[in-house]
Amino acid sequence: MEWRDEGIILGTRRHGETSAILELMTRDHGRHLGLVRGGRSRRMQPLLQPGNRVDVIWRARIDEHLGMMQVEPVSFAAARLIEQPVALYGLQLAAAHLRLLPERDPHQNLFDILAVILEHCEDALIAGELLLRFEVSMLEELGFGLDLKRCAATGSDQDLAYVSPKSGRAVSRSAGLPWAGKLLEMPPFMVSSSVRAASLGEIMAAFRLTSFFFNRHVWEPRAQKAPEARDGFLTAVSRSLSNAPGHGSIAQERHGLP
Repeated sequence: MEWRDEGIILGTRRHGETSAILELMTRDHGRHLGLVRGGRSRRMQPLLQPGNRVDVIWRARIDEHLGMMQVEPVSFAAARLIEQPVALYGLQLAAAHLRLLPERDPHQNLFDILAVILEHCEDALIAGELLLRFEVSMLEELGFGLDLKRCAATGSDQDLAYVSPKSGRAVSRSAGLPWAGKLLEMPPFMVSSSVRAASLGEIMAAFRLTSFFFNRHVWEPRAQKAPEARDGFLTAVSRSLSNAPGHGSIAQERHGLP
């Protein structure tokens, strides 16, 4: 068995005296583990850091085996990420979410979002928006997708402002106003990928929304809690934006985002 793919390193752990078990999110083969011989050497350690992007060849005698990985660098991001709490916690949070999925299941959309997150982690507001979109996609991949395109009550796609906690469907402002206290607030950027997050408040409201559905459908049924990296990420985003001049809003037009 053999394949070649592109991957983003999520983590490593020691194996024996000189080798390492590498955990990657690959474009076409999902989250995948493999043994890297000599992975603890001085030459390999800088490459096998979380966030780095690599070209990987995986080989095994049969598909069920752990297999051997041969990796070559595509881009080095780890040194840049480790200096930024938003980026470091963001990568850890994404990795924790990906571990909810079965190993080796392909999820190209999640790989692409993760790649964009690592490219834009210098901007805390963009990083927050992208991680939120990552969480929405995770719910979809886990079978608990939200329906945010049309109002559950009227069928309209205009002025969507809430999400029903019972159905996970969007509700327009006018239809939801009488029950606003029982509905989940949905910031405008969640409705369309062409709308950018405008403030820290919008980011926090959006994460409260996804947290509700992760708790109900994922964490509580599995007897788990939210990843520690999630609180770390939101705290880092909050601190970064609170300390930035003009943090209350941003320009609506951003380029290069999904």
